[in-house]
Amino acid sequence: MAPPAEGQEGGNGSFWIMMALLFVVMYFFMIRPNVKRNKEQQKFREALKKGDKIVTTGGIHGKIAELKETTVIIETEGGGRLKIERSGISSEASAALNKGE
Repeated sequence: MAPPAEGQEGGNGSFWIMMALLFVVMYFFMIRPNVKRNKEQQKFREALKKGDKIVTTGGIHGKIAELKETTVIIETEGGGRLKIERSGISSEASAALNKGE
């Protein structure tokens, strides 16, 4: 094999430095905020109690009638009852509803 040409030796090191910097930027701007948002949603869903007004991710408004480990039974305005997964409750929309916005 022929030795590398003049000026090509440092190219490999700077490539790995740029890749590492790209990963760090992606972590702080994409991955970390998403993990933080997921933790906040989990806390919100664990703190739900009977009588709280909520909005589902599908846009259904209701009040919690019963709580179970993974499901929630809500009462809608017409008096109907729906059984939904806790993961189907929107923390952002429910928080806005409870603030009166």
